[in-house]
Amino acid sequence: MMKTLKSWLLEYGEGHRHPVNKMLHWICVPSIVFSLLCALKAIPLGDALVNAATLLLLGWILYYASLCWQLALGMVIVFCAMYAGVLLLETALGPQLPWLAATVFVLAWVGRFVGHEFEGARPSFLKDLQFLLIGPIWLLADFYRRVQIPMGAGAGAMPLPH
Repeated sequence: MMKTLKSWLLEYGEGHRHPVNKMLHWICVPSIVFSLLCALKAIPLGDALVNAATLLLLGWILYYASLCWQLALGMVIVFCAMYAGVLLLETALGPQLPWLAATVFVLAWVGRFVGHEFEGARPSFLKDLQFLLIGPIWLLADFYRRVQIPMGAGAGAMPLPH
């Protein structure tokens, strides 16, 4: 049985209550996604529209749409902005893009693990790899809640931690 969005977000939130951990996740999760897109775009396959990065984004959006179309729509906007940044960096850095991607990726993962030291809890993805996909949508759900954007019945009226 597939978990609901509400259960994913609540379970993810249980290991992300400490303010330092949450702050580091707000910095590191988008950085990891961005660096991954940079690395995948650097693979010389396809073109600007269809490539490893955009195919990953499409899969990610389809997964999010299966959980909540309102959040999936928000992630489309976030991912488009990130991908525009990837294209700008690719133009500016050329063959140096993979090095930047690798550096940001490693530093952001270190930041996430430091955050979990403050939390005193193991990262969620060690329990279930799907939590690697939940991190970005957990942040967006928190943003939606803060600015009062409805997430639909699937998200419920859950209190996400501040």
